[in-house]
Amino acid sequence: MISEPLLHRMKILVIDDDRMTVTLLEQLLQRNGYTCVMGITDPRNAFDTCNNFSPDLILLDLNMPEMDGFAVLEALRADAPETFLPIVVLTADVTEDAKARALEAGATDFLVKPVSRTEALLRIRNLLEVRRLHVVLENQRSALEEAVRERTTELRATIAELQAVTPSMPTSSALSNA
Repeated sequence: MISEPLLHRMKILVIDDDRMTVTLLEQLLQRNGYTCVMGITDPRNAFDTCNNFSPDLILLDLNMPEMDGFAVLEALRADAPETFLPIVVLTADVTEDAKARALEAGATDFLVKPVSRTEALLRIRNLLEVRRLHVVLENQRSALEEAVRERTTELRATIAELQAVTPSMPTSSALSNA
């Protein structure tokens, strides 16, 4: 399990058209040690805010004017489909249709309004833990790919040097075909 202080520094974005809900969620998270919490009430700003803030988790209302949570969810998922970004849908609509639509659009989890504080904090902690592990794995994968690229370059240079001193040695393309 990842230490709580590490999780508390991860970024959480709240998107809800109701200012009171945003404020309550921000306060709840901050009182429970989360230090990087941002809330917005205009869903049309969600994309730019995500690009600038780079959240690790999003709490997203579904029923909003101008642009509903489904459209926000679809836009965020379309922008970076290979990235694991937990998006927790906040909704009073517990119909099967709403759940299915949100899951199809890429929701990670649901919280039913009015939100249970205990349930919200536990789900947020669990999803931040999973997000952190994904980030660690991605960083390790990138480091390994870079190490392989560097080693491949070194090997190609060594093969070229050996070919220069031993003209009868097979070329590197012949070695890769073997």
